[in-house]
Amino acid sequence: MLVLALDTATPTLVAGLARWSPENGTAVLAERAVPSGNRHAELLTPAIQGVLADAGRVMGDVDAVVTGLGPGPFTGLRVGVVTAAALADARGIPVIGVCSLDGIGSGERTVVTDARRKEIYWAAYDVQGTRTDGPDVVRPEELGRPGPFVGDPAFAARLGADVTPAEVTTAGLLRAAAPQLADPSSAEPLRPLYLRRPDATPPTAIKGVSQA
Repeated sequence: MLVLALDTATPTLVAGLARWSPENGTAVLAERAVPSGNRHAELLTPAIQGVLADAGRVMGDVDAVVTGLGPGPFTGLRVGVVTAAALADARGIPVIGVCSLDGIGSGERTVVTDARRKEIYWAAYDVQGTRTDGPDVVRPEELGRPGPFVGDPAFAARLGADVTPAEVTTAGLLRAAAPQLADPSSAEPLRPLYLRRPDATPPTAIKGVSQA
């Protein structure tokens, strides 16, 4: 099975193409990790085109799409989820969503990523790599976990512990999606993990306009 993997939950956009099977697991054919900031919409399509070209494939060869569902900022996360859904719908192939934090690191760990507003997104995993807590959002000083930590090292001082640098990978996304790849009918509808309201909100009241 040829799988396209996408993630736009963090400031580094990830697009990858991999061969996957229940017997042999994941073989990554091409991957691009692009520092994107708030430019996910501008950079995602070229990244997808790039990994397909790098692997000598076309979209018509793809058998399934896996996308990170966050947690992440509203606008960037929506770009990846909507793109994955549109590509899968156009091709009539399965689309599988996974928690983006599941695709960072491996084994026993607590994953931390930037949630802005001086907060972090986090999730904890046991030695088998199974998520045991989270995802959630919190101030680093209030997390109260011993680690080991992986993810964004910018938060090491506020966590009071080292953070091993790590980002979402194609292999990590497919590892998280393996049960659904083995049985695509078990995949649930895509539901982004926003965890909180978007930064931009409509006004609560509309002021009247006086007329002279």
